[in-house]
Amino acid sequence: MPRLLRPLTRAVTYTRWLHVLVGAVVPFACALVYPGLNDPSPGDWLLIAVLPVPLALAAAMVPPVRRAEGLQARLMLFAGPHARGGREQDPGVSTDSSTTWNDRVRTGAWLVLRLEAGLALALVTNALMSFTLALAGAGAEDPGLPLLPHMSDAGRLYVLLTPVPVLVLVLVAAGAGALVARAARRLLGPSVKERLAALEEHTERLLERDHIARELHDTLGHALTLAVVQAGAARTAGDPEFTDRALEAIEETGRDALEDLERVLLVLRETGRPAGTGPALDQAGRLLDSARAAGSRVDAELTGQLEDLPGPVTREAYRMLQEGLTNVLRHAGPVPIRVRVAVEGAWLRIDVRNPLPATTPPAGAGGGTGLRGVRERAALLGGEARTAQAGGEWLLLIDLPCADLG
Repeated sequence: MPRLLRPLTRAVTYTRWLHVLVGAVVPFACALVYPGLNDPSPGDWLLIAVLPVPLALAAAMVPPVRRAEGLQARLMLFAGPHARGGREQDPGVSTDSSTTWNDRVRTGAWLVLRLEAGLALALVTNALMSFTLALAGAGAEDPGLPLLPHMSDAGRLYVLLTPVPVLVLVLVAAGAGALVARAARRLLGPSVKERLAALEEHTERLLERDHIARELHDTLGHALTLAVVQAGAARTAGDPEFTDRALEAIEETGRDALEDLERVLLVLRETGRPAGTGPALDQAGRLLDSARAAGSRVDAELTGQLEDLPGPVTREAYRMLQEGLTNVLRHAGPVPIRVRVAVEGAWLRIDVRNPLPATTPPAGAGGGTGLRGVRERAALLGGEARTAQAGGEWLLLIDLPCADLG
């Protein structure tokens, strides 16, 4: 019983009731013109139900009508944010204008349903409310007078029965509203094209989040690794001059990391301001200087027109080189590093080598996210990233296509 009476306490029951009843406005307006509402016969009611259908189908041909109906349905047929139990996660009703004939046909079916359901519920509402008033009048022993204080036993029984038609009416309205809400999902729901567009948008958001996660990992991981290595080297050296250089390098690395972090946060905040672009491979010198400041001897060779690389390639290549150097410092410490970056025809090749440490496991052996992220970045660009051991060295080899150099 409590479950049966639950619709009585839900606001959405009454908004749905109102939404369905509004659909009866057009049939009654047409009925005032023809055949009239003066004691209509069953045939007249059938005519009243049929006459507005061509108008509804004609209105469905107008693209913005679907948007208007979708907005009304979302507002009136589904629970809002302050409803008991919370807002429904996804009403499944589109708020876009019609773009295809399938959209128009479904909108037409929805408008016809609104007309007929509204007319039917209006007649049921009128009948049950009239019955309620009749019971109240019978309880007063005079159907034409208001309720009197002195009633017979039969009159008291009629008064006790008065709420029953009202309760039945609310339950009927709740059931009709639930059925109309379900029909709204089917007739006003997203088309296949809209579902594909929503899926693509969702996929783009996931890719953007993944990209942001990689940016944060690369930027903060690189800065923290350099800071830890430089601080440890400064403490071990015990040389004030070396300590000053290490602190200066830590400060510069931290400042660069804060700039990159602010750029990434602009995207997360969705402020509408341009987030800018990340560092490019022609700025790789600061990565090499950071590694040198951490105590590593870096032998670097950069050849080719790095400044002419396509935007996505040069930015992703910078992050891959950054991760490669960070990986060396994190796992092997300040060891000698050989870096080769070259544009060879339609390919960009990056080669990072360092001696294998005697006791520390080789970089990437633990399956960390850093080198896995490098492989994923390379694969997204149509390239390849490999790791290997050869001649007592750990190798990170990256090949990226850059055929857009023209």
